[in-house]
Parts: sequence; C-alpha cells; structure tokens
Amino acid sequence: MKSSQRSMVRTYIKRVVKAIGTGDHAKAMEEFKAMQPVVDRIADKDVLSKKKAARLKSRLNKRIKALAA
Repeated sequence: MKSSQRSMVRTYIKRVVKAIGTGDHAKAMEEFKAMQPVVDRIADKDVLSKKKAARLKSRLNKRIKALAA
C-alpha cells in the first residue's frame, strides 16, 4: 500500500516539474494546486514525513514563483 501511495506522490510532483520546465506559469500553478492535498494526505498517513512534504511544497512553490518574475 505504501509503495503505491509514494508512487502517486512522485507522479504528481513530476507533473509539476514538467509544467515548470515548459515555462507555463498557469499550468504549473494548476498542477501544484492538485498536488498539494495529495502530498498532505500522504504525509498525514506517515508514508512521507510532514517535514519532507513541507520541503517539497516549498521548493516547488519557489520555482513556480520564479517563473512569474
């Protein structure tokens, strides 16, 4: 069960990274907003530590904000 949940989180993260790579700020924000609740839910289940979840979200958000600037 944990491996499939971890895989799902990775997939959502890859979608955000891919959107950032294309330079599309709107798409990146859309994917980020879809990823956030998934990461939080998995962190609540202790599949991912809460600190790691926060770190992932923070780093991706920072990259998205850099696109807008």
